[in-house]
Amino acid sequence: MEKIRMTTPLVEMDGDEMTRVLWKLIKDELLLPFVDLKTEYYDLGLEHRNETNDQVTADSAEATKKYGVAVKCATITPNAARMTEYDLKQMWKSPNGTIRAMLDGTVFRAPIIVKGVEPYVKNWTKPITIARHAYGDVYKATEMKIPAAGKAELVYTNEAGEEQRELIHEFDGAGIIQGMHNLEGSIESFARSCFNYALDTRQDLWFATKDTISKKYDHTFKDIFAEIFEKEYQEKFDAAGIEYFYTLIDDAVARVMRSEGGYIWACKNYDGDVMSDMVATAFGSLSMMTSVLVSPQGYFEYEAAHGTVQRHYYKYLKGEETSTNPIATIFAWTGALRKRGELDHLQELQEFADKLEKACIDTIENGEMTGDLYLISTLENKKKLNTEEFIRAIRNTLVSLL
Repeated sequence: MEKIRMTTPLVEMDGDEMTRVLWKLIKDELLLPFVDLKTEYYDLGLEHRNETNDQVTADSAEATKKYGVAVKCATITPNAARMTEYDLKQMWKSPNGTIRAMLDGTVFRAPIIVKGVEPYVKNWTKPITIARHAYGDVYKATEMKIPAAGKAELVYTNEAGEEQRELIHEFDGAGIIQGMHNLEGSIESFARSCFNYALDTRQDLWFATKDTISKKYDHTFKDIFAEIFEKEYQEKFDAAGIEYFYTLIDDAVARVMRSEGGYIWACKNYDGDVMSDMVATAFGSLSMMTSVLVSPQGYFEYEAAHGTVQRHYYKYLKGEETSTNPIATIFAWTGALRKRGELDHLQELQEFADKLEKACIDTIENGEMTGDLYLISTLENKKKLNTEEFIRAIRNTLVSLL
């Protein structure tokens, strides 16, 4: 068959460890044989980030602004152990955090539902979409170790040189402090992205923070959401027959566990990071969740919602067999290709993305799956495949659909 043509490149951000292995397999088996793939490639593997002093991460974000659509592999956010393992110049910050800050978007994550994989929360019959703010908080925090007794303060100095001070703590010994920030403009973008996504998908929107404890930081989020909703979205929500409401984060957790799903749950940056993993796992697997960063300017960055699968990668390096689930990474590619097709009016490219996703789901529902799904699937006739076998099985299904 003639390959499907693309007219505009999408930004390709390669990554680390086992997901980097999956990345190449997906391209070789599921994309390049069928699509005349056009990408602008950036290597966000930790070694190359270290070589470029992390400039490559910023460059990839700028390229996303240029082309509008990006697809990203999972990447390592280094800790002390990684410093030694990779001989790093410094403990580079999360590339996801850097990209999200530069694009000022909201991350929407939703589970991929297949027959035979039943949610651990039995009353969840509809997907739960996590809307995660993509700027600030601990991901842009400044931290300091306190060596001994002393006073720590927050100090703000305006352009006129006037100071405003708040005591953090009077230390009587060693400790630690952390300074977080956010921007009202970014919070406003987050709110509008959530309200617009709710209207587009006709789903209720929940938003939760801990404003009873964080009476200025979290309360500002609550107030901005409320003001924008009342001024810009109340009538639109009423007309669409959907609801927006605010609740405390601990109350939201209780509500979510009792619910049937079918709504968007908006969270601050860290809350969204944690809750999206909880929702993904409760629906079956971290490898069965889509993730897309949507910016107010119309930039889209698609990625897997999970990490680099380090344990499987070490097995792979030893020549041992792995059974790693590539579905979230495949859906990152399909999401990016579909959006590229939408923006460039390439119907054939959009249809290919749809068929590749159907091939993934059909393959699993036909009983062929990786080890993580094999352990939890309720299908009677199921077969555990290794990484390469599963991707080849998806290819066979895809060929039949094409």
